Parts: sequence; structure tokens; C-alpha cells
Amino acid sequence: MIQYNTLKPKVYVETTVVSYLVARPSHDVTLAARQQATQQLWTEYADNFEFIISNIVVSEIREGDPIAAQRRREVLTDLTVLDMSPAANMLAQDLIDAGAVPQNLMPDAQHIAVAAVNSIEYLISWNYKHIVNETKRQLINEVCHAAGFQPTTLCTPIELIEEIQVKEKIDTRMDPVLEECYRMKEAFAAKFNSMQELYDYLVAETEKNKALGWKYLPPPQSRTKRNKKD
Repeated sequence: MIQYNTLKPKVYVETTVVSYLVARPSHDVTLAARQQATQQLWTEYADNFEFIISNIVVSEIREGDPIAAQRRREVLTDLTVLDMSPAANMLAQDLIDAGAVPQNLMPDAQHIAVAAVNSIEYLISWNYKHIVNETKRQLINEVCHAAGFQPTTLCTPIELIEEIQVKEKIDTRMDPVLEECYRMKEAFAAKFNSMQELYDYLVAETEKNKALGWKYLPPPQSRTKRNKKD
């Protein structure tokens, strides 16, 4: 199946997910299900996303049992790490002030803030208390919007897998005409390394097509210039 969108959505991997990823197999039904879902997302769907972490995750995984901490570090070695920023720090404080995250759990507010400020599409977590809490999600989104940021989708690995599977079911009904069209689009897009290259190509093609008799509608006047007020 061809994937038309070549830009992989970014997924912020919160600390609890890393812990489930390397934890010893559990006989508890709930824990085992979470472990299985985490492993499935990490292994079967890794090509669908770009996994991202932050310095908060790197710091939190160092805590606890040294052997477990080492395993956690190893699975994250190749991931991109988001740096901290004043904007994220301010948003984290807004989340605390609004009561979206408890005062004594500032790192959880930082997870959410860093993801939102960096326009990360998803944040996966098993932290039902303070991050993927249904009663808090709306308030978290409101705080992010008020600060001028698009909220990150907060979800568990299971929820993210379910979303992928829904999209895959839709894709399986793709007709051959669209399949061929997507192949054409990808082949054409592969010819260019930048937007400027594509623009220059289209300008040249416009002149050729005009000479062949194609009728073109002139572009609208630029709206970038505004009248200065007296």
C-alpha cells in the first residue's frame, strides 16, 4: 500500500511508555495488555511515525533501579531529543496555574508543554492520572489554545494503534484509479529537492503551455502589502 503522505507524524514518547516497553512480562491482565500494546506500537508501527522524546524523559528514566534505567536508556538512544524553551516553560506554568496538572507534578506539565510548543502531533502515555486523563484533556487543550499553541493529541499506545487501524481499513478500500494517481504524484514530487525548484519548473512549463494555446488565469494581486494609516 502506497502512503501518499511522506511526512511521518511525530509522536512524543512519555516516560511511562518507556517503562512499559522494557518492563519484565507481567501476569497481571491489565499490565500485560499495556505491555503488549506498547511493544506492538514500537515494533509493528515504528515506520508510521517519528518517535520523539525530551530532556524530561531522559532525566526521569534515570531514576529507580539502575539495571532498568540502563534498559530504558538503550531503547531511546537513537531518538531525537527536544530541547527546553522559555515558551514551553511558560505553557507548563499555565497548565499548573489552571489546575490542569497538579503543582507537585511539574514535569508532567512540561511533557505536555514541550510537545505542544514543538507542534508534535501525538503524545503517548500510560499516565492516566495527569496526562491521558479524560477529565483533564479538555482543560489542557483550552490552556494550550489560550497560549497560542495547537494542542497535542494525548493518547495511550492502544488509542494510537486503534487510530492507525481505522485509517488502514479506509486505505484497503482504495480503488486502483487513486492508487495510480498517487504513484503519479509521488513520481512527480520526487523530481524536486525544494519548493523553489518546483516553482521554477512550473514557471517554465507555463510559458511552454501558453505557446501551445493553453489559457491561463492571472494570479490575484498580492495581499501582502497593506495600506499605511495616516
